Amino acid sequence: MSIDLNMRILVVEDEPKVAAFLKQGLEESGHQVISAYDGPSGRRLATEGTFDLVVLDVLLPGINGVEVCRAIRQAGSLTPILMLTALGTTDDKVAGLDAGADDYLVKPFEFQELLARVRSLSRRSLTPPEASETLSYAGLELDLSKKEATRNGQRIQLTAKEYALLEFFMRNPERLLSRALISERVWDIDFDTGTNVVEAYIKLLRKKVDRDFEPKLIHNRVGMGYILTDRP
Repeated sequence: MSIDLNMRILVVEDEPKVAAFLKQGLEESGHQVISAYDGPSGRRLATEGTFDLVVLDVLLPGINGVEVCRAIRQAGSLTPILMLTALGTTDDKVAGLDAGADDYLVKPFEFQELLARVRSLSRRSLTPPEASETLSYAGLELDLSKKEATRNGQRIQLTAKEYALLEFFMRNPERLLSRALISERVWDIDFDTGTNVVEAYIKLLRKKVDRDFEPKLIHNRVGMGYILTDRP
């Protein structure tokens, strides 16, 4: 049995047709789906229940999805969150990711793309931890068994997707990584050339890994990609 089957998924979506479409499609794909139709209900279910994934719309009555996402993370939950929205600007995406979302899908979307994102998040959340191992570079450390990041001994709080992105950098220090390679290895799918989700995540990761530390480690090589290095 594939590890991405039989997930318990919370869908928080206020549009009845979209909610019914998501519920039917996900259940036909082997998942158990619980639905909520407003922000307060979604927040209550997500923080009090046990789910393998939350599919969360941004524009919700009562409390918007960004605030619901933030409340889930503040409650200490590491459940992967896939945000859905008709708002597709970089600032909108960064707001959702900064609140703790793991992935972001702009409406309208093909259901097969949503399933690909669900599979990617399920593989990452259900993969058994490796034997105790630490990756280190310039004072930055990843404990692979605990899924924890520190820099100069200071704990860095990361979402699951931010952790996966940083781990990819840490396994390839001082190697130029193209945007296409990052999207393939970290998200397990090829993004459309117009999407900027990789850039959005790099921005979030830099804020946590580099903003309060020296030297800066994550660098952009214009037109080529990104590199983890302690040299400018």
